[in-house]
Order: sequence, then structure tokens, then C-alpha cells
Amino acid sequence: MRLRDMAGAGVVGERRPRPRVLDLAVRSTVLDDVARVRLLLPRGWSRDASRTWPVLWLLHGSGAGRDGHTAWTDHTDVEELTEDAEVIVVMPDGGPCGNYTDWWNRGAGGAPKWETFHLAELRQILERGYRAGADRAVAGNAMGGLGALAYAARHRGLFRAAASFSGPVHTLHRDPAGLDVADLVELSVAVGAPSLDWTDVWGDPDEQRIVWRQHNPYDLAGRLAGVRVHVTAGDGAPGPYDAGSGRDALEALACTVSREFADKLGRLGIPVTTHFYRGTHTWPYWRRELRAALPDLLAEII
Repeated sequence: MRLRDMAGAGVVGERRPRPRVLDLAVRSTVLDDVARVRLLLPRGWSRDASRTWPVLWLLHGSGAGRDGHTAWTDHTDVEELTEDAEVIVVMPDGGPCGNYTDWWNRGAGGAPKWETFHLAELRQILERGYRAGADRAVAGNAMGGLGALAYAARHRGLFRAAASFSGPVHTLHRDPAGLDVADLVELSVAVGAPSLDWTDVWGDPDEQRIVWRQHNPYDLAGRLAGVRVHVTAGDGAPGPYDAGSGRDALEALACTVSREFADKLGRLGIPVTTHFYRGTHTWPYWRRELRAALPDLLAEII
């Protein structure tokens, strides 16, 4: 996908709840509503600085719980982890369904265009007005992990490193006897945007298979050559942060497709680091995985 220079989008509000935290309200030309973005700013940052800073994008999972742009600061210690890092951390809203894509809308296109908003409109706003530089890494949890790897693969050269924590990174994985990724897309739309049809995202996975493949990290794996890739997921069994005893089918699916994705990278000769562990689809694990992955992500851009 070729990114176009986007005119018309702009910041319509700023709020600074803490010294390093800057929240933006952005009016977009490709979304139906104002979008929210949280920035973590490095020490010494200034809008008028003579330098720029590298950028770490953190994408949240499905917004059914309405974590949105505050998810990573609400549920992890990313603020403390990056306190001394020379980096701008960008945490944008990904919409109520968290699909990180321009919706197909039965071939008609149009809003919402989350991919265009993030990588064209918001990126240019940050570079022109907030001293964001050209060295970038991206990571995400759950649907945000899908978004991170899809963004890095679909826009070659835009990101130097990409990480998925429990992401459904093979969208065409099928399991007739159980949960598959198409089910997740259907569920995310049913919960996050119940007035819409889930096939408006990429169409039907059989009838519009080419559209799904164009957004599927597994099918796009060869385009990640040169990107530092990190993939993690739990097996769905209760782990050290779980009180219950039941199996988490969602995390088990994330683990299955993450292993398939990592195996394909291996067959292509593309390096990938992985961590597969006992655990469920919950924030305590993603907090731990961010801590572990952050040094490598930052090493690629700082």
C-alpha cells in the first residue's frame, strides 16, 4: 500500500495529565469521529527542538473494553520503562474493533480507514508538529499484534522492528472444529460495532480471499525481510498470573497461529525471536512480554 500525503487532518485538542504524557484529539478525514492518541514524551522534548526522536508505536487489542489509547499506560509500566529512553511512544486509538485496516466495505472503501489514519495522517502530524523522526518500531497485543505485523509487512521500510504479543497473525487459519481468526473478526465487530456487518472489514474469507491475504501477516511474511521480528503467545493453560483453572481458547488460538507464522518466517530464512509460554490472554502476560521485548525494539531505532 502506498501512503499518500494527507491534507485536512489535524489536532483539535491537547491535554497533559502528567509531565511526560500528552493526549491528542485528532480530527481525521478518513474516520467518522475524532480519534484519541496518547504520547509518552522523552526528557528534553520540545515542540521547537532542533532534533527529532525515534518512535515506538504501541497498538492495543480489540476496543470492546474501551481501553483504547490509554490501554498501555493503564495496564503496563511502559511509562517507567521508557523514562530514560530517547524515544517518543505513540499509542493511538485503533477503533472499537481493533482491526488496524482500511475497511473493505463491500468493495466501496470509505470510513473507517484506520491504516490510513495511523500511517498517513497521524504519522505526518507527529513528524510535522511533534518532532517524530523516521526511525520506527511497532508492537501490539492481541488484535494490536496483528496490526503491528501487518503494518510492518504492508509498508516495507516504515518500521525497523515489529512485535506481536498474542496476535492472531494468520487470519486465514481455519479450524472447523473450534475457534478460528475469522470468528475473532466477527466477534470483535459484533461487540465493538454491532450495527455493522463483520464482512465489511475484509469481505467473506472465502469469497474475498485475496483481500484477506493482502492483510494477513502469514501471507505477507516474506515482506518482513530486514525487520527485527518478535512473536510471543501463551498456550491458553492457566499460568503464573491466573487464578482459574480453565483453558483460554482465545490464547490457545493465538499461540497456534503465532507458531505457524514463526515457522513460515523460518522457512523463508527471516530471523524471528519467539517466546511461547504457559498463560492466558490477559494483560499481566503482555506487561511481562513488553518488558522483555522493549530493549530489542529500542535497540533497532535508538
